[in-house]
Amino acid sequence: MSVLLVLDLLGVAVFAVSGAELALDKQLDLFGVLVLAAVTALGGGVLRDLLLGATPPAVLKDGRFLVVALATGLIVFAVAPQLPKIVGPVRLFDAAGLGLFVAAGTTKALSVGLGAVPAVTVGCITGIGGGIARDVLVGVVPVVLRRELYAVPAVLGASVVTMGDGLHLNPGPTAAVGALLVFTVRMLGIWRDWHFPVGRR
Repeated sequence: MSVLLVLDLLGVAVFAVSGAELALDKQLDLFGVLVLAAVTALGGGVLRDLLLGATPPAVLKDGRFLVVALATGLIVFAVAPQLPKIVGPVRLFDAAGLGLFVAAGTTKALSVGLGAVPAVTVGCITGIGGGIARDVLVGVVPVVLRRELYAVPAVLGASVVTMGDGLHLNPGPTAAVGALLVFTVRMLGIWRDWHFPVGRR
């Protein structure tokens, strides 16, 4: 199994948890939980593949992606009564999914020959795409548009993966470091309340 596939499947599972958990917070039924889990988990990958000209997107060619997303949603729904004891808040899993998808998206963009700036851009879009779709579906302002640090960790992580590729480092460890950096900066931003200034009227 390739590094890219591992990152993709891990990202799908983690983002599916964040989507399913938010669906439970909004008191959606089982169908709603599965839809939000799948949209959150697969949205970023679909956007990435469309941007890279991969048609159909990988999630439509490989059934494992949808199976992982739906299975994760079902598990979260099944353990809902114990959820606060088993998993953390939505933002914890969202940060983990963001890191994994940013690393996977950047790695795939580099593998098809994109330069540094386009690869970072594709990586960031891969990371934030599913979360935006998730938030829009439940009527929440997407987190990337709020004052929290979200795009900055994505850019940093994608830049690390890109620099590693330029230095001809092993893509697996480089992607892992990039994903970990995204997660760490995102969670530090939440913990320390780092944010951009908010517009006032």
